[in-house]
Amino acid sequence: MSPPQPPGIPFPPDKIQDLVEADHRHLWHPFTQMQEWYGQPCLIVAAAEGCWLIDAEGRRYLDGVSSLWANVHGHRRKELDEAIRNQLDRVAHTTLLGLAHPAAIELARELAASAPKGLTRVFFSDNGSTAVEAALKIAFQYWEQQKDERKRTKRRIVSFRNAYHGDTLGAVSVGGVDLFHERYRPLLFPSAKVPYPYCYRCHLGLARPGCGMACADELEDLLEREGLSTAALIIEPLVQGAAGMIVAPEGFLKRVETICRKHEVLLIADEVAVGFGRTGTLFACEQENVRPDLMALAKGIAGGYLPLAATLTTEEIYEAFLGEVAEAKTFFHGHTFTGNPLACAAALASLEIFRRERLLERIQPKIRHFASRLEAFRELESVGDVRRKGLMAGIELVADKETKRPYPVDKRVAVKVILEARRRGLVIRPLGDVVVLMPPLAVTIEELDRILDVTYESIDIVTRAVRAEGKGKS
Repeated sequence: MSPPQPPGIPFPPDKIQDLVEADHRHLWHPFTQMQEWYGQPCLIVAAAEGCWLIDAEGRRYLDGVSSLWANVHGHRRKELDEAIRNQLDRVAHTTLLGLAHPAAIELARELAASAPKGLTRVFFSDNGSTAVEAALKIAFQYWEQQKDERKRTKRRIVSFRNAYHGDTLGAVSVGGVDLFHERYRPLLFPSAKVPYPYCYRCHLGLARPGCGMACADELEDLLEREGLSTAALIIEPLVQGAAGMIVAPEGFLKRVETICRKHEVLLIADEVAVGFGRTGTLFACEQENVRPDLMALAKGIAGGYLPLAATLTTEEIYEAFLGEVAEAKTFFHGHTFTGNPLACAAALASLEIFRRERLLERIQPKIRHFASRLEAFRELESVGDVRRKGLMAGIELVADKETKRPYPVDKRVAVKVILEARRRGLVIRPLGDVVVLMPPLAVTIEELDRILDVTYESIDIVTRAVRAEGKGKS
């Protein structure tokens, strides 16, 4: 027997039609070609529970991407709902500019206790982009306020090709996905770019494990030349998310840290996507015992319930901002809803679930099952590569497996795959022709199997049809 519908679902047909028409008249969707949007079925999510989304007609869909990589414990989790309601009975919002409130204070203490050693100070903001912006500005200002005049020349930021750190202009300046970022180049500050290890398509034509991680040598060479003028390096630890779930080889992150320390360059870890259990540990940096100088957090920080972000840093960096008012060492940066009490309350409840349920231990069997089941995808004729870390995975589709030749962009193969999956009750998203899977940590083995079964079937059906169409034309 299927579970009962939430109150008010399904919506009456005339209400659904009204919403669709209003959507088409007024709503501009992110990362969406709106001209194409009008020709697609409009999926209106009206409710959710656990790992399932429920549309306005009452149909259920597994949430295969955690509502854009944010949901951790499932939707309508009792403890999170109650934490927000309890906080709402006290205060919904108050500024942190010159004031404080218990939820922000307690959450800052909890994050400092949970983060890699040395990260003791917490600056709150609203989303991943703003967490990164804060980290970049802190790193820049830290060197500007050094007594040693030679260190005040450290101004350049180094980032990786194919990187994605957000959509505000500072974050875009250190981004490396041309499709998202190149158009805005005239507006951006210059940053140095070095290769990130994309082992499936190695730009050096090498292969693991015999490559000696040669891609890291280019970072070493750059900092040998320009370390004295470089303020910081920013990296997505272990996995470049928006690039297509590009998983770095073991040891690369540690090598990057070593190079940064050698050249006195601050290391910024952008854990917006990989933090809060996604890679199998609370933070990805833990897996190689890396201690960044700054760490950006968002998405899963509040369990995926409310907008919240944090930039963590060390005591040494924080102390560089202390001084008399006349010295103007203040960090002049902030947001209206920084450290919002409702979001902080949700984050505290989320961290308590991690602890009480020993969640990181409990997800390990799911991770092993996920890894085992994903191997079968390699058998599909159009699957070139399967990449995974923890409960994050990317399945790269190619037109030719032997040559790794991609499909023509206008074929939109991965988009067709996700639409086929949606017809089968699964919500997932593509990145180019990479099909991304990132279910909530609360997913059951049975739900995980359903996600993988539907994804496999959808890839098989769509790619067979595309190949048949190509043969017909030839």
